[in-house]
Amino acid sequence: MEVHVIQPEFKDEIFGVRTRSQLLHQAVVMQLANRRAGSAATKSKGLVRGGGKKPWRQKGTGRARAGSIRSPIWVGGGTIFGPAPRDYSYRMPRQARREALLSALSLKKHEGKIIVVDRFELEEGKTRIMAQALAELNVDSALIVIGQADEKIERSARNLPKVKVLRVEGLNVYDLLRYEHLVLTVGALKTLEERLAA
Repeated sequence: MEVHVIQPEFKDEIFGVRTRSQLLHQAVVMQLANRRAGSAATKSKGLVRGGGKKPWRQKGTGRARAGSIRSPIWVGGGTIFGPAPRDYSYRMPRQARREALLSALSLKKHEGKIIVVDRFELEEGKTRIMAQALAELNVDSALIVIGQADEKIERSARNLPKVKVLRVEGLNVYDLLRYEHLVLTVGALKTLEERLAA
């Protein structure tokens, strides 16, 4: 597969804004928080198996009163104030998310890490073919952004540890910072500029 690199005119309002490191940090923290499962859990006295019957009568035994053998002070009892499943996700304001994405794109542009190709079409969805195409571009770590779904490209890149394929609507700050190069097709660049200019 032959890949032709072109030199497009980048819009300054998208690829030439000031890099705001604080916004980049906030966006990455938000994305990682949104990925957390939040499934840590312990069983309270109401969830532990057994303990439905009162162990002994309330009065007259000389022992402390007890209502369940699954009380938290008993061996095998429930846990007090243990972790419960929770949702860690939250949202930054829309304008802040947009500014963070523009900062990340501008940072890539400033570092000279954006590669625009005329097209990215594979004959087969093979890892070997994708690796050869990236070798032609002299790229080891890359985020490839395509304009629309392409099963061959997505399948050929999924076994490469330092390569990820995203559609334009899925472009995010975390992946932009995680991979060294940003590889865009002409169509993807046009769609991206239309989305961010709105």
